[in-house]
Amino acid sequence: MTLLRDHDLARAFDHAAHTRDRLTAPNPGHRAGLLRSARRLRLPRDGARLHVLDPGCGTGASTETLLRAAPRARTTAIDASAGRLRRAPVKRWPRDVGFRHSTAERAATAGEGPYDTVFAAYPFRDVTDPDRVLRVVRSLPRPGGRLAVHEYSLSGRPVHRALRPAVCRGVILPAGTLTGDRALYRHLWRSVLDFDTVPAFTARPADVGLTGVRAVPAAGPQTGVVHPVPARRDAATDGEGAR
Repeated sequence: MTLLRDHDLARAFDHAAHTRDRLTAPNPGHRAGLLRSARRLRLPRDGARLHVLDPGCGTGASTETLLRAAPRARTTAIDASAGRLRRAPVKRWPRDVGFRHSTAERAATAGEGPYDTVFAAYPFRDVTDPDRVLRVVRSLPRPGGRLAVHEYSLSGRPVHRALRPAVCRGVILPAGTLTGDRALYRHLWRSVLDFDTVPAFTARPADVGLTGVRAVPAAGPQTGVVHPVPARRDAATDGEGAR
């Protein structure tokens, strides 16, 4: 199967925007896992006086979890899919939360920020060049700022590699077929299987100069399938990862 890329993938997400929240809602681990990852940022004073960036916010699920983890932070949420982004402001948000149609690359060159923290949920496995995007994401927090990545990355154990196809065939693909989005959900199935295992994925942030990188096992149904990866942009080594 050929994976969707770039423009075709953004269009597929646009088309699925009106149903995606309903398809992910029955997954008991989806939002709980996002919340655990956001809380691992350990932002002081509930995020007061901090500016947080949520790249790839989609319809706002990751933004909601950031609000629960840091309710006093100023949050900027961006996404490359205009369709998904149109769904996000329909929900009720505090005035310190703003949404923009943008990419991480445009955010890095727009002169905004500095961001104290970046919470990147599921941004890497679907892009053509994850290392390039990771270098961009690395540049977004201020030196000394925190970064948390929440991404599908299989443990490498056969049971976890078998679990994802079983869930996709039994639940996700039938539901996606009913909504007319089968191509997107086939892509999301294959992109997980084709992406890094945990050791390879945690090597990427370290290779671009982030420090304190570690994979944290997810709990419940996402065990061995999703791994939160907290890290920090270390001011002392800043510039070493720009290669």
